[in-house]
Amino acid sequence: MPRLWSQDDTSGGNAVVRDTARWESALRAAPGVIRADLRPGRRDPLPRHRHLGRLAHGHIVLFCVLMGIWDQNHYESVMQPATGAVSLLVVLQSAAPVLALSRPAAALWVSTAALTLTAALTSAVFGGAWPWSVPAIALHTLVLLLLSLRVRPTAAAAAFGISVLTGIGAAFPHPVPGPVTLLQGALAFAVATVIGCSLRAARVSRTRLVEQEELTAEERARRALLEERGRIARELHDVVAHHMSVISIQAQVAPHLVADPSPELRENLAGIRQNAVDALTELRRVLGVLRGDGADEHGTDGRAAGARHAPQPTLERLGDLLANVRAAGLDVTAESRGEPRPLSPGTELSAYRIVQEALSNAMRHAPGARATVRTHYHRDGLTVRITNTAPARPACTGPRTEPGHGLLGMRERTAMLGGELAAGPVPGGGWEVTATLPAPLDPKDGS
Repeated sequence: MPRLWSQDDTSGGNAVVRDTARWESALRAAPGVIRADLRPGRRDPLPRHRHLGRLAHGHIVLFCVLMGIWDQNHYESVMQPATGAVSLLVVLQSAAPVLALSRPAAALWVSTAALTLTAALTSAVFGGAWPWSVPAIALHTLVLLLLSLRVRPTAAAAAFGISVLTGIGAAFPHPVPGPVTLLQGALAFAVATVIGCSLRAARVSRTRLVEQEELTAEERARRALLEERGRIARELHDVVAHHMSVISIQAQVAPHLVADPSPELRENLAGIRQNAVDALTELRRVLGVLRGDGADEHGTDGRAAGARHAPQPTLERLGDLLANVRAAGLDVTAESRGEPRPLSPGTELSAYRIVQEALSNAMRHAPGARATVRTHYHRDGLTVRITNTAPARPACTGPRTEPGHGLLGMRERTAMLGGELAAGPVPGGGWEVTATLPAPLDPKDGS
């Protein structure tokens, strides 16, 4: 039995339907595109060349002057002498490409009108079709090129059609002794239109590519920022969960530390414990999803699981961090001012992470440099300053084309605590990061 239907036939038919619909949509939109792009009052200045600047504009003006002189001499030699009307049309024809530098649609209509009127005034002298000189054809070709660079292909094709129809209309009332001239003019117009549309398409593609690269860079920075926020949220989750667990255990143990506790005390302590358990459960439900990093729910990745459940670092472990950095090859020293005092877990953690990230950046981008970590405890909080000297040798990370994501994380941590962070180069080629984290001193703890 013959095959009457197949999936390939259906896909081919769908493609034909889509192509047909696309062409129908383009045809319906064509009149609107032509009206919008070929509107005489439309202003669209030709942008400066990336390398030549305004030099290309100057060349166009010079070309128009030379073609205008050539055109005028041509008609003077043929008409002996040329009438004032023809001379005026030559001036308009020569000025059309200059006008196209800012108003390409208006230049098209000026050039077309000049060609039409020139044909009407000189047809008796030439006695044949297409009584346009070579300079006039060259000037109109330049107008079409400048127009095609800045309008959509549909409008450029319409402008080409108008130009060819103008020539055919000029040839219609007369015999056609030399159709080669008409063909040469139409070929020049077609080449100019195709080149202009191709250059415009390449420019549009480059513009879209640049925009896409900018969007990609913004998306990359946004993703890095979200990842750092997720990391901060996980760390805060661990800190808060630890304290809530301590509260729950203390509330459970407290009744056993009192002889004959009253029922009201037992009830209040039970309520405290239950509230702590409920808060801990809700916190884990909301933020627990941020722990997902590839390991299954049973923690098949032992090292990752151990890192997740390890205690969060504080400034007490700053010495261990500096020892590790020295072992990695960075000469780092530590200085401390003020009387060290316990800070909130979030402040301790953020200060540690800022020092860690700043030293990592120093090792990565300033090999062979010397670094200094200064901590200053004061009444309003803690100030951490990490400074490194100029690198002793070039970094191996390659040229940087965009800001790093480490600073984003440090700024997020500082802003989360209501502090301030400043980062930038210092005289001599080094780099400095200064973070001020608010942690006011309790009046009961000092004078």
